[in-house]
Amino acid sequence: MKSRLVASAAISALVLLGATGCTFISPQATKIEYSASDGVNVFDPESPLDVRNAFIVANEDGSVGNFIGAVVNPTDERATLTIAVAGVEDPFTVTVPAGDRISYGADAEPLRIVGLDTMPGATIEMHFQSGDALGVKTQVPVLDGSLPYYADLVPSDD
Repeated sequence: MKSRLVASAAISALVLLGATGCTFISPQATKIEYSASDGVNVFDPESPLDVRNAFIVANEDGSVGNFIGAVVNPTDERATLTIAVAGVEDPFTVTVPAGDRISYGADAEPLRIVGLDTMPGATIEMHFQSGDALGVKTQVPVLDGSLPYYADLVPSDD
């Protein structure tokens, strides 16, 4: 009788371990970093600035776009960010005060990109550089104004 009890306990422990053991080797979904919106976050460990939720809202033919996103400066000194858009001649330069942020499309006017040449639904390569960092290139989504909360962000054609 005692050997049956021991065998039963051993089998129960193996079943319990087998049913729950898969979580030891599976990645936890809550630890995977991702952009929880339509834009992308740009992270450069060498840069003093962070770019959050970056995307472009373009007109129907993709010739003009508005850069939307937040540039955050968590440091105690003002910092400058240079934003270059692939195929666009002149880069943008943005200065963010110490401990502050500029939210293009919310608190500040979007950055108007003329000569975008990228249709909504595609991505475009952008280069973000600040401080002594070399900067990072990232693919930024180009959206249209079909969603109501982006309708006011579509640039005019003039």
